[in-house]
Amino acid sequence: MPRLMLSDEQWSKLKTIMLQEGIYDKLNLRLEVEGMFYRMRVGCPWRDLPKQFGKWASLYKKFNDWSMTGKWLRIFKAVVQDPDLEWVFMDGSYVKAHQHSAGAAGKACEAIGISRAGRTSKIHLAVDSYGLPISFKITDGQVHDCLAAPSLIESFPPPEVLTADKGYDSKSIRQQISEKGTVPNSPRKKNSMIGNANLDRHLYKLRHLVENAFARLKHFRAIATRFDKLKRNYQSMLDMACSYLWLPM
Repeated sequence: MPRLMLSDEQWSKLKTIMLQEGIYDKLNLRLEVEGMFYRMRVGCPWRDLPKQFGKWASLYKKFNDWSMTGKWLRIFKAVVQDPDLEWVFMDGSYVKAHQHSAGAAGKACEAIGISRAGRTSKIHLAVDSYGLPISFKITDGQVHDCLAAPSLIESFPPPEVLTADKGYDSKSIRQQISEKGTVPNSPRKKNSMIGNANLDRHLYKLRHLVENAFARLKHFRAIATRFDKLKRNYQSMLDMACSYLWLPM
């Protein structure tokens, strides 16, 4: 039997949320979910999944259906319970797109662009005071942090302080943060005439929490390298990974 990821306690918590989302409680539901997590962890093609998880085509169809209807996204949002919003940290990270994900162009949104690293996607992530993911956005690899920040900021409740690096130093972003009653804590760019007198440097040092979250997420090979062609399927993989980080909480 392949190595599994979910303990009985974690499965009990996840199953309760899945049933609330209208997922039918089949006898092999846990095994199907473990198959999806296995693919997330090892990054193998769907057709190479071990036979113990069932027919790979059926498993992929179910994952694709849940992705299309946004079930994994809703599960992630349900798993995120009582995040510590005293401080929130934001950052972005590139993900290399495998050649199997960057094939012929289609009509569906892919969010794969060309940056210095080649064909890439970019994950824009926000974590709470404990370094747990609370929201993320996926864009083309060449999209600057400042362009993705407004929608990311709107996707989670206002914290007391929002910390990010100088890539988020924008007058409009600072204004958006301040209008929510949040204190922006980002260093100014080198050409700024205002300076960093108001920067909380001790809090800024804790920005490694979002870097640690990226490191934990990229332990899963289907997150560290993008194998999914469709944006929504890769997003569902990331929803699964973020949910897994929350399950022990």
